[in-house]
Amino acid sequence: MDDQLARVLDDLYEEGRAHDGPLADRLLRLRNMTPDAARLVSTLIRARRATSVLEIGTSNGYSAIWFADAVRDTGGRLTTVEIDADRVTAALANLDRAGVLEYADVVHGDGAETLARTPDAAVDLVVLDAERPAYADYWPHLRRILKPYGIVAVDNAVSHRDQVTAFHELLTAEKEFAVALHEVGDGVLTGIRVRGDQPK
Repeated sequence: MDDQLARVLDDLYEEGRAHDGPLADRLLRLRNMTPDAARLVSTLIRARRATSVLEIGTSNGYSAIWFADAVRDTGGRLTTVEIDADRVTAALANLDRAGVLEYADVVHGDGAETLARTPDAAVDLVVLDAERPAYADYWPHLRRILKPYGIVAVDNAVSHRDQVTAFHELLTAEKEFAVALHEVGDGVLTGIRVRGDQPK
């Protein structure tokens, strides 16, 4: 991570905390990942040598900067999806300011629709940081699009455990996935497809 990128991340994280602090409506908050959670996912991207990374829930691009920096190292590309047009604009500007825009595609759209359009066994790693109650409905597509040894990583798995429980149970029930809960940041739930079987 170069100095310019690190400075942008530090500034964005502090701006995000200041922005979210007084807001009671969670939908108005930026709800950025914590640095520790983003660092963990970035490490997984590098360890997996992931070249195809999909993030659902871009917000202002804070976590996308972490992941774009990681795919720069793996020779890959990040696709990050955000439903709010203003946040798409902010994410594009922030990725550019950090010097990693060329490694990312910021998609203005719905996460579920994006997953449905994604080809089978096309993605190395998926990050979920959006509307948590929707994750269980994402599951059939997540299973379908992940490559063998692909990873799904879910933020807020400790801070909002009750909202992630249904998805956690689905993931754990799939015997081809190795599941772990990492108590870093707000908690990151990971599932790694350790068998190559694709769903029928």
